[in-house]
Amino acid sequence: MPNLFDAIKNRRSIRKYQAHPVAKALIQEILSEASWAPSAHNAQPWRFIVLSEDSSKRGLAEVMAKSWAEDLTKDEQKIDDEMFQSRVERFATAPVLILACLTMENMTPQPDQRRQNVERDLAMQSIGASMQNLLLTAHEKGLGACWFCAPAFCKETVKKYLEIPKEVEPQALIAIGYPAEKPEASLRKGFDEVCFKDKWGCTF
Repeated sequence: MPNLFDAIKNRRSIRKYQAHPVAKALIQEILSEASWAPSAHNAQPWRFIVLSEDSSKRGLAEVMAKSWAEDLTKDEQKIDDEMFQSRVERFATAPVLILACLTMENMTPQPDQRRQNVERDLAMQSIGASMQNLLLTAHEKGLGACWFCAPAFCKETVKKYLEIPKEVEPQALIAIGYPAEKPEASLRKGFDEVCFKDKWGCTF
């Protein structure tokens, strides 16, 4: 088992997977670990939908791809069949898809819109923490995973297809499977580019 530092540093975004299925118990374990993330007010504002059936994965992939194509058409960009199909296959062929959703159900209601917007920010931060737990746990279990933001661009489409209640908001899609690639580490910004001391721009 890799230690935490190794898991953080060696995890990669995996987009190609072996055909080997992922056991339901393993997915349950990964989601259980995701739910141990910290959250504002301990509200645990994450909800997850697991898609493992081929018809469900492909159906979701197709409606999201149609929404994507419509957006690009509005931008006067041409979408050919190959581009469209590659977009579908990216998700349809992953062994498992996990849709991460946000709910404000247990967050604290605020008396004005400014503070309510902040409350939503807190929920978003909480979901990010749970997804990092998910990615690291998947890596520790020998699985590959990739975090995609596609559902955020077509929330209503995803909600309709998966019959998600109106008060629950799709946020991200995580593809999971046994890796069929070994990507190199991507470049990281230098320490002095991202860390400052006492005030913005001062070297740490």
